[in-house]
Amino acid sequence: MARRKLGQSGPEVSAIGLGCMNFSGFYGKTTRDESLATLDAAWTAGINFFDTSDIYGNGLSEEIIGDWLRNTGHQPVIATKGGIVTGAPRGTADNTADGLRARLEASFTRLGVDHVALYYVHRRQFDLPIETVTETLERFREEGLIGGFGFSEISPASLRRAASVAPVAAVQNEYSLWTRLPELGMIQACKELGTTFVPFSPLARGFFSDNEREFEAVTALPFLHANPRFSQPNYDLNRRAFAPFRAFSKARGWSVPAAALAWILDQGDHLIPIPGTRSPEHLNAWAAASDISFTPEDRLEIQRLLPVGWAHGDRYSDAQIVGIERYC
Repeated sequence: MARRKLGQSGPEVSAIGLGCMNFSGFYGKTTRDESLATLDAAWTAGINFFDTSDIYGNGLSEEIIGDWLRNTGHQPVIATKGGIVTGAPRGTADNTADGLRARLEASFTRLGVDHVALYYVHRRQFDLPIETVTETLERFREEGLIGGFGFSEISPASLRRAASVAPVAAVQNEYSLWTRLPELGMIQACKELGTTFVPFSPLARGFFSDNEREFEAVTALPFLHANPRFSQPNYDLNRRAFAPFRAFSKARGWSVPAAALAWILDQGDHLIPIPGTRSPEHLNAWAAASDISFTPEDRLEIQRLLPVGWAHGDRYSDAQIVGIERYC
């Protein structure tokens, strides 16, 4: 597994990380044993960067990672997030110093650690200046609680405001072949400021797979049932639009998810995607993505097959996008 640097002064980590939200059953039922097996498979594949949050399963994801750490003795680079208020209306955030400290300490307890390499503010509290939040996070870093800090689902302008106070190690926003908004400023701002860009949902919530999923299977999941891209007629339109890329990948001997991740890695050496899965089998289908090299002809063909804006439907419904910072 290739390595990339996490932030200006952070550690080198695997070029592909593992998103651990699926351990909470968000995209379908799973078991603790399956989650532990997935962590084993990731470590075997050379993945040493694990991403989680205090709200994934109300702490379940962190607890599973903590169990795995205790049982294996491995020392991966852990990123976790805090700031979303559970049990409150969607989009409610608490970025106060006391609130973030309490959430970070609770994450430490579940993970069984006293330090994490990266701590994100999961969602902004919009009535609290991001400069003030950055000062809080920088104090955590100075105290040795975190190695670096970042923000999730923010705008390039907010990143610049935060970076005027202290270096921001990472920004985690959605980015993939069908969600291209970060190309309108975020990827560039991260490069300029020495901030790692961490794309989540790089495999389009399972859409970028080797085999098409039937519409009925998709709509059985509440989040996808309400998501515009997975609702009809958009779902069938997206399946037809994506089919040529699936054929392109298979003709070159690549799995579809591996090719989709390789495309992200090809956008800049400061990008570290974090695909999520609860299955060692699915993980092994894309774990070697960093071995794929595109020719100029490959890049042109991907651009032709999946031009910017090809996806039908928004990435979120109006209800799902609450609390996310919009720009452009």
